[in-house]
Amino acid sequence: MHKVSVREISRATGFSPATVSNALNHKRNVSEETAEKIRAAAKAMGYQHPSQLDAITFVLARKTGAIVDESTFHPSVIEGVERQARRHGMGTAFVSLDFSDLDAVRPQVAALVSDPSAAIVLLGTELGEEDYALFRDTAARLVVLDGWSDRFDFDAVVMANEGSALRAVRYLTERGHKRIGYLSGDFRIQNFRARERGFFRALDEAGLGFDPLWRIELGTTLERAYEDMKAKLANIHQADLPTAFFADNDVLAVGALRALAEAGVRVPEDVSIIGFDDLSIGAFSTPPLSTVHVLKHEVGEIAVRRLVGNVNNPKNYTCKTLVSTYFVERKSVCEH
Repeated sequence: MHKVSVREISRATGFSPATVSNALNHKRNVSEETAEKIRAAAKAMGYQHPSQLDAITFVLARKTGAIVDESTFHPSVIEGVERQARRHGMGTAFVSLDFSDLDAVRPQVAALVSDPSAAIVLLGTELGEEDYALFRDTAARLVVLDGWSDRFDFDAVVMANEGSALRAVRYLTERGHKRIGYLSGDFRIQNFRARERGFFRALDEAGLGFDPLWRIELGTTLERAYEDMKAKLANIHQADLPTAFFADNDVLAVGALRALAEAGVRVPEDVSIIGFDDLSIGAFSTPPLSTVHVLKHEVGEIAVRRLVGNVNNPKNYTCKTLVSTYFVERKSVCEH
């Protein structure tokens, strides 16, 4: 028996494949009148909604590469995607897209998302709203991982960035720190901005002020973070440093640790530091880094389960899933 495709329904009804796919998957961005026409035509043509996926396409989106290429976080996420896909009898294909030139990447995205049978996990770590606009009319099933859109309705799986940062900084205030600085990545991805909000919420909660001089902007590679921190320390007296720093991630924290050690600043005796992500480099730094542990494999697995669930039980809404973290106490923080 011939299997009726979304493209055939599109040709028969005059609606785009994306609109047809959205209607058949009960997405809310199609008017009810249009959706009813499409579903009636699909039923008359003998269309059967697919009961399972054949494969997952993992899209590694780069804007600068300074985040996704530097950290060991993302390979662990990919392992989680692959592992969960295998459990459902599916393979995983990998596509890398360069979003530094939106005009150049636009046709590549269009080719990916025009296939209504495709299932995509999009790594959104480095993406912003202007990039997500390219996925707005996707016919494929899509889950954004480690990123989200406030303008467009995509399913997303992200870490609880803001709340986790708040609790990490609260850990410092509970240990008597009142002068807390912020090691800020110079490429402001969504995760960093959310962690920054958590940082300042914690200061407000504790009734603490913040000196702009305590915000130190660092490059997001290990070498750049080290060099930038080294340059900053060359122009600041140790007495003017805060007693603790919260860093946007472990890469920044470990680069800063090296620069502080070379400048004769003891960690944690003179300055305490907390990172975020719990990468292996932090566990073996000197001293070992206190940090926020992110469930790397699990977020990849959750994204795949979301795609499978959307096939088995289509819905007319999207969900943003916040995955919890936990704090790892090592040797880079002391009482003050």
